[in-house]
Amino acid sequence: QVQQVESGGGLVQAGGSLRLSCAASGRTLSSYSVGWFRQAPGKEREFVAAISRSGDSTYYADSVKGRATISRDNAKNTVYLQMNSLEPEDTAVYYCSLARGSSTLWEVHDYRAWGQGTQVTVSS
Repeated sequence: QVQQVESGGGLVQAGGSLRLSCAASGRTLSSYSVGWFRQAPGKEREFVAAISRSGDSTYYADSVKGRATISRDNAKNTVYLQMNSLEPEDTAVYYCSLARGSSTLWEVHDYRAWGQGTQVTVSS
């Protein structure tokens, strides 16, 4: 069974940057497309970005397009989410998960189990 652990969150001022990491254990991450989601207090979990197994294809929510970059290092079994020009509205717990193999990558039900996430807090 594959498990993933998110890290890299923290407190940052508006305009700052963070790089989140999603490390997997149990199986090779290269067998899966991977997505990042986030959930703010009182809100639904929402799609942020996804990357195909090879890394050739990436997908972004409109809210982060141009500010986020998803990448993967299959040799390190890790997927990254670089977030720049952070805004207070980006404050949330960020989660990564492995795709089930459905035709879409931007719905919660497209993904397997969720980890504990990593908190990102952006101060104004």
